[in-house]
Amino acid sequence: MIPVAFDYVRPTSVADAVAALRSAGEDAKVLAGGQSLMPVLRLRLAAPSTVVDIGGIAALRGIRLEGDELVIGATATHAEVAGSSLVASESPLLAVVARTVGDRQVRHRGTLGGSLAHADPAGDLPAAVVALDGTIVVAGPNGQRSIPAREFFTDAFTTALAPDEVLVEVRVPRTSGWTARYEKFHRTAQAWAIVGAAAAVRRENGAIAEARVALVNAGPTPVRASAVESALVGAADVAAVKAAAAQAGEGTSPPSDLSGSAEYRRHLASVLTARAVAAAAGW
Repeated sequence: MIPVAFDYVRPTSVADAVAALRSAGEDAKVLAGGQSLMPVLRLRLAAPSTVVDIGGIAALRGIRLEGDELVIGATATHAEVAGSSLVASESPLLAVVARTVGDRQVRHRGTLGGSLAHADPAGDLPAAVVALDGTIVVAGPNGQRSIPAREFFTDAFTTALAPDEVLVEVRVPRTSGWTARYEKFHRTAQAWAIVGAAAAVRRENGAIAEARVALVNAGPTPVRASAVESALVGAADVAAVKAAAAQAGEGTSPPSDLSGSAEYRRHLASVLTARAVAAAAGW
């Protein structure tokens, strides 16, 4: 299908992008890689008056270290995140998850910031950022503000971003020395995850000293499996991991649809969490 007519703006600075959004009003849309926006435009599920293309803003690119944080620009592509040696060493979970997004074409066009702003409950990267206690930096008419990832996602396809704000960068604490794994269950290659489990662990003396676990498509927003994380401390074998992972479905609110019931998704959450943690720990 053909999208409805809209005005197109391509600013070269964050300030200009914010001004364009403010001028256009609440029905404007931000275009980054276009992997989420273009399909909904073609299907006329969105009919913006203005599309603000932030792909030309140099300040939104790049990956760097700042103190104890890894900082990734909003328009860094999935392929750049997946292929970055800096991300691989300082935030292994982000690198592991980024490698699984869509297919090669999607990874070379889609962006980290776009994935987070889209806030699809079945999206892979939002859960990884939540698991890592990440912070999302946004810019608006009153300057920048930092939003903890756990507060950024407020509902399915809904975030704490105001209509006149632009996602600028993502910050995650460095987890060098940790190991990570992402397990997701989907019907076909490149399909959205029915359920996914992102896990990162730090081991000491052969046992898990710390763990981070978040679930994909187990509710309207990414679910941090805090009970599982606590139960994993001291786990030293697969049996202990499975016992801890049995709690993964507790407190979740997964949907029931043609892909599976809520009960089935809770079962998958436990199974995939056990697989992801055991693989991350090297067991």
